[in-house]
Amino acid sequence: MSETALSARTDITGKALVRSFSYINGKWCASKTGETFSITDPSNGNYLGDVASLSAEESTAAVTAAAAAFPKWSGLLPQERAVILRRWFDLLLAHKEDLARIMVLEQGKPLSEARGEIDYGAAFVEFYAEEAKRPNIEGVTSHLADAEVELWREPVGVAALITPWNFPSAMLTRKAAAALAAGCTIVAHPSAETPYSALALAELAERAGFPAGVFNVVTGVAPVVVEPWTKDTRVRALSFTGSTPVGKLLYRQSAATVKRLVLELGGHAPVIVFKDADLKNAVTEAMKAKFATSGQDCLGANRIFIERSIYEDFCEAFTKSAKALSVGCGMDDPDIGPLMNENAVQKQEEHVADALAKGARITCGGARHPLGPLFYQPTVLVDVPADARIMHEETFGPVAAITPFDSEEEVIALANDTEFGLVAYLHSLDPRKIYRVSRALQFGMVAVNRTKVTGAPIPFGGTKQSGLGREGARVGMEEFTEIKYLCRDWA
Repeated sequence: MSETALSARTDITGKALVRSFSYINGKWCASKTGETFSITDPSNGNYLGDVASLSAEESTAAVTAAAAAFPKWSGLLPQERAVILRRWFDLLLAHKEDLARIMVLEQGKPLSEARGEIDYGAAFVEFYAEEAKRPNIEGVTSHLADAEVELWREPVGVAALITPWNFPSAMLTRKAAAALAAGCTIVAHPSAETPYSALALAELAERAGFPAGVFNVVTGVAPVVVEPWTKDTRVRALSFTGSTPVGKLLYRQSAATVKRLVLELGGHAPVIVFKDADLKNAVTEAMKAKFATSGQDCLGANRIFIERSIYEDFCEAFTKSAKALSVGCGMDDPDIGPLMNENAVQKQEEHVADALAKGARITCGGARHPLGPLFYQPTVLVDVPADARIMHEETFGPVAAITPFDSEEEVIALANDTEFGLVAYLHSLDPRKIYRVSRALQFGMVAVNRTKVTGAPIPFGGTKQSGLGREGARVGMEEFTEIKYLCRDWA
């Protein structure tokens, strides 16, 4: 491995974690044509290094390696797979600081958030190391007098994992740990904007003892790398986290080979604050829901609905908190870091301009930050009308849209008026209202009087066009398995 600007940094002590080649069949692979793509630091545009850009033929070779490794890996005792997963978990924690710093440099998020992501991602590896030992399903009493019935849960085969740039470590561990625990082998494609985090995970997976071909990471241009996987019958499951349009494309491309799909797609989360809520807590939690990961989060609050009698007080307190947010380079651990690319910044500008043109008012922010071209000021829009783009499109940035409501029925209709259904945030101290509204909200997850709800033991996922299937919990491993039914006559 040649030294890169990233590996040369003195604040990254584990130089071997910085890998520039793909990892296939237990080997680090450059592109046969020598093609690469460059990675830069979104905070300042500084060059970090070049990463191998593999061809469709090389991507298919990764599937061949995974398919060859599958019989032996799936044939191991679950306890044996669990031991290797546990070693991987221990290595993730042992190298937490380096992994976090690599993430900050390629993705831009604040250092404390990056450290939190490593902990979060590692928790899935620990969870599935334990869950690997329990691939059980309920038995069935035979319906035939002369037969015995058994149900077995078996791994589907090779699983393709496609991960996004906003959580480049945790989205891979969440998928990979579940698939590997189930007995699948994997081919993974990280975002071309943040490949170093995935390659560092592959380095630690190799140290943990995953056999050659079990854990493969292929870098390059997404259509070139991924399209062969959607057509390959040896790839039996595909898990993707990213935008709904790309998810729909993968859905169509995978139809001919009838793959098992797990799609974690876009979000358009509402925050609903009733007048009986704890106002201070509601402001604090709404700030978390809006501005975590600089707003670049599928769980991010995109529409904030406040009951009219507390509307002005909420807007004033929320604006004050937004003005206090610090903006800076990720290594300085600010509240808000840079956005990922120019398109992301332009989207903030377009949503703000559209909302203002339609009658919204701006109480803070509203422009790029002088720190650099990819920084955008924390922004609060109030009195945002229902026809504003920001009320219908995922903003994915540090722009908050606030609007009043007058009744429970009205706000439920407003919150559900979207094709997305990932998460909703609800604030009230009335238990009956909490129950009614939670039941009425058309979302896969509902957070009540808090923001943080995710973790390894819970089934993460949404309804409608926010995706298919669930990640995390026992069901996250079951997504990579099939049920085999055995009907046996001893005669």
